[in-house]
Amino acid sequence: MAKTDKKVYEKELEKLQIELVKLQSWIQQEGLKVVVIFEGRDAAGKGGVIKRITEKLNPRICRVAALPAPTEKEKTQWYFQRYVAHLPAAGEMVLFDRSWYNRAGVEKVMGFCNDDQYEEFLRSCPEFERMLSRSGIILLKYWFSVSDEEQEKRFLERINTPIKRWKFSPMDLESRSRWAEYSEAKDKMFNYTDTKQCPWWVVESDDKKRARLNCISHLLSSIEYHDIIFPEIELPEINKEGYIRAPIEEQSYVPEYLEK
Repeated sequence: MAKTDKKVYEKELEKLQIELVKLQSWIQQEGLKVVVIFEGRDAAGKGGVIKRITEKLNPRICRVAALPAPTEKEKTQWYFQRYVAHLPAAGEMVLFDRSWYNRAGVEKVMGFCNDDQYEEFLRSCPEFERMLSRSGIILLKYWFSVSDEEQEKRFLERINTPIKRWKFSPMDLESRSRWAEYSEAKDKMFNYTDTKQCPWWVVESDDKKRARLNCISHLLSSIEYHDIIFPEIELPEINKEGYIRAPIEEQSYVPEYLEK
C-alpha cells in the first residue's frame, strides 16, 4: 500500500481536528467523562496520534496522562489506584499514553511483577473496566500495530537523528531481544481483556499518517456529539483612556535571533 500523500493527509487532518474541537465542546457542555487508552509496541506511533488529537484542544478539557514508573509507596497500593487518580471528572477527556496495561506487557515480560500479580491483573482488569463503564465513563482502547521492518526503521531513525534521540531507551533494546515474549503477552492480554463492553481497536500503523487519520476518525465516530451554536461576539473598542505607557527603553527585550 502506498504511503499517504502529505497534502491529502494535512487536508484531512485539519477536517478531523475541527471535529475534535466540536467534540471537546460537546464533552464540556454535556459533562461527559471520556478515557482513551493508547497501547502498542515501541515506536508504533502512539505519541504521534496523541499529539495530533491534543494539538488544537484545550488542555484543561483534554489532558494526557503519561505516568512514570511507580514509586516505592505506589508499589504497595492497589494496582489500579494511581491510575484512578487521573480519571476524568465531568466535562473532561483523558488520553492515557500507556496505562494500567503496563502490567500485562512490560511488567510481565521484564519481571517487574510476579506471576500472582500478573494473573490477578488479568482477572480483575475486565471487571475494573466494567466498573468504569457503569460509572458513566466512555472508555476506548487502541492498540497500535507495527511491523518488525517498520519498527526497526523507526528505531534507527531515533538513534541517528539528534532531535529524536531522546525517544530511544534501553527498554527499546529489550523489546527487540524479547519480541516473542512481548507477542505472547499481548495475545494473552487480548484474550482476557478484549471484551464486548470494552473491546480493543487495532490500528495498523506502518503508515503513520494513515494511522493517525484512521484512529482520530474512529474516535470521533465512537462518541455521539452535535454542533453547539455559540452566541455571536462583538469585539469592543479598546479603552486606553487615562493610561500612560512607561518608556520602552526602560524595559529589557529579547534579542532578535534573525536579522531584520
